[in-house]
Order: sequence, then C-alpha cells, then structure tokens
Amino acid sequence: MNKEIKWKIPLYKIFTDDEDLNLITKIIKRGTNWALGPEIEEFENIIKNYLGMDYCLTLNSGTSALHASYLAYGIKQGDEVIVPSFTFISTVNSTLFVNAKPDFVDIEEETFGLDPNQVLKHINPKTKAIVPVHFGGNPCKILDLMNIAKEKKVTLIEDAAESLGSSAGKQKTGSIGNTSIFSFCGNKVLTTGEGGAIVTNSKEIFEKIKLLRSHGRVDKINYFSNPAESEYNTIGFNWRMSAITASLGITQMKKIDKIIKMRQENAQYLSSRLSKISHIQTPKPLPGNDHIYQMYTIRIDQKFRDNLHEFLTEKQIFSKVYFNPIHLTDFYKNKFGIEKGLLPVTELISKEVLTLPLYPNMTNEEKNYLIESIFEFFEKIN
Repeated sequence: MNKEIKWKIPLYKIFTDDEDLNLITKIIKRGTNWALGPEIEEFENIIKNYLGMDYCLTLNSGTSALHASYLAYGIKQGDEVIVPSFTFISTVNSTLFVNAKPDFVDIEEETFGLDPNQVLKHINPKTKAIVPVHFGGNPCKILDLMNIAKEKKVTLIEDAAESLGSSAGKQKTGSIGNTSIFSFCGNKVLTTGEGGAIVTNSKEIFEKIKLLRSHGRVDKINYFSNPAESEYNTIGFNWRMSAITASLGITQMKKIDKIIKMRQENAQYLSSRLSKISHIQTPKPLPGNDHIYQMYTIRIDQKFRDNLHEFLTEKQIFSKVYFNPIHLTDFYKNKFGIEKGLLPVTELISKEVLTLPLYPNMTNEEKNYLIESIFEFFEKIN
C-alpha cells in the first residue's frame, strides 16, 4: 500500500488521561534520573504484585525480555525450543539469537494457542523449553501445557506479550509459567510506547536477567549516582527501561482494570452483531477464562477474507492479518528447508483470520460504522 490513508477507524488507540501527562512532566522537570529513576522499581513492584509473583524486571521490549529469558535458562546451540508459527516473529527469532533451533508445533482451533497433544509428540531429549503464546489476549491451554512441562521436566517460558490482565481459570496469564514475558508496545492493552518485562519466582533467573539487561554490571546503588568504579561480572546488554517509560507503566497500571473492562464491553458489542453473519466466527475465550481482547480477531471463510480486508480499507477502516505463518516466510523456509503442510491447522487459520479495530474509547459511531460496513460487504456478495 503506497499511499497513506486517512483512517476513519484506526486499528487501535491508546487510552490516556491527565495522570499519564502529570507524572511524565514531574520527571522531566526534576532534571535528573530520567534513565534510572525510582519509577522503574515502582512499576516492577506493581506488576509482580498484580500477578502474585516474586520477581519482576522491566526491559526495553518484549523481544529483549524473551531473549534474556533464553539466555538465563542457558538455552544454546544444539537445543530445541517448542514454539508456535502463529505468533509475532520475535517469539521465534529469539531462539536464533541464542543459536537454538525453533521446533514449530501446530496450534489448536479454539484459542489459536499451542496444541498440547502436538506439543507432547514433539518433546525429545533436545527440547529445553516450551514457549506458548496467548494470541490477542485470549489464554491458550496454558494449564495443560504447564502440566506437560512439569511431567517432562522442560522449562515453560510463557509468552504473555499480548495478555497482561487475562486469566486461565483463577490464574493470571504470566503467573503460570516458570518465567513469563510481557510487551508494552504501542498496540498492547497496557502500553508504554515500547517496553517489556519478565516475571518469575526464581531468584536465580531474576539475578541472571538483572545482570544481562545492564551490561553485566553489578549495581548496588544507582550507576549514575555512583562515583566509584563499577563491577562487571559477565557480558550483558543495554536492555534497560527508562524512568520516563516506567512512569507511563505506573499510571497505565492504575487504570488497567478499567481499560480491560472497556475493551471487553466493546468486544461484546461487536460480537453480538457480527455473530449474526454465518460466515464469521467471533472471538471468545474457553469457559472459565478471561479474554482481554488485545486484538479482536474474527475467523472468516477464506474465500471472503482478503476481499473483506480490501473493502474495509476502501471504507477507511484499518484491519490487518495477524498472523501469517512464520515457518513459511522466505527466511525460515530456506534456513530449515520447510515446506507447506508442516502445520495444517496454522496454515488454515492464517488464511481465515482478520483483526478488526478495537480500543477502549471506541465510540458507538465507530463501532456501528464498522459493523454496518461488514454487513454491507456481505449484502453485496450475496
């Protein structure tokens, strides 16, 4: 798409209020500690308490959090990591960052998450981790996957990038795996523009990632307030979150329940209307689970999907296909000699999904325009 479109309805909008602006302004005005201010630890404490976890570390992205987790668990060349292909590419790329091999496993059709039955078949002596993804904020069959990980003595790293606030039964996603990662990128339910976090109950993993995220440096006091020489114990990266970024996390977390409720109400409104179209399946969680609708993704007969996508674009409504299979991208096909047919459910669903606009302060006019446009599309083709 070469020309820029003026969207009547964007795919997402960030929910903000004066509280966000006021805290950032306060930090800017103090003229110091923009990088390593007290807001970072405050944000980390809020996250770990929200999830009921022992440790939390913020990083500059969810990708960094996943990369750091692989390193902390010692995943390396010769190891295999079970991953879905139906996910954002960093889930898989991060395995290559540590020279491990991604073991692509198919998804199930209810939540679009890793299929526990298929995972069980793939576990072998080289398997070092299982990395399930909660697609669009809809909890996958994480409890079944965690039971498999425990039984097979394999680490489960929960890619909860899209699901902060959702629940599988009575447990929050991100509190179930051995270690879990989150993303706070611009389209997430809780966003800081860019950013990420890891949570774990393992002090050992916490300490390893703490070194990795800041050049391998041991900081007993704030680096920028320390006149003494620093101690560097290992190689590390510059993966820190800034105080300004963390301040947005603090203020956004204060209203996360409100944001989620608004998203759920908007999703229910869309589903109540769109479910009347026989060609569309609207998103819903498994019984007893809580979906936060980080993405509102419908499943539609593939013979209509691309045409509906184009029609909505003409109506200045932003929709997008999340996700095309990673294992069929040129890079992964060529690197591992993968052919079509490896993951039949993934390959089918990726041809049938379309993510529609949804955000907390979506107006009734926007929702109705979206719904009426989709009905108009199907009236034209009938």
